[in-house]
Amino acid sequence: MFTPIARNKVRKRVHERIRKGLAGTDERPRLNVFRSLQHVYAQVVDDTRGSTLVAASSLDKDFPLPGGGNVAAAREVGKLIAQRSLEKGIRQVAFDRGGYRYHGRVKALADAAREAGLQF
Repeated sequence: MFTPIARNKVRKRVHERIRKGLAGTDERPRLNVFRSLQHVYAQVVDDTRGSTLVAASSLDKDFPLPGGGNVAAAREVGKLIAQRSLEKGIRQVAFDRGGYRYHGRVKALADAAREAGLQF
């Protein structure tokens, strides 16, 4: 089995491979997901300008749940990122799973963002 350090190296290598074919533009920015053991983070990035347009995480002040590292928290972060994106006029995004499997918290965040109005 992989140690945590080796597992993160593998994830970063996978993420680099994914990013070769995926870039955020003005019309369709990239929705990036990062998860740690205790929190979930999402940001909408325009890679042509190199700037973050919208961000949400389980550390935000207006986050409704006390914990941040579970599937319920990921759903809430997905709703928050979609709401903030729609307020800025961003309707379509390219989903970047960050090298993580599309399962559990990553899938919950993506599904919640879709249900709140973002198009992938």
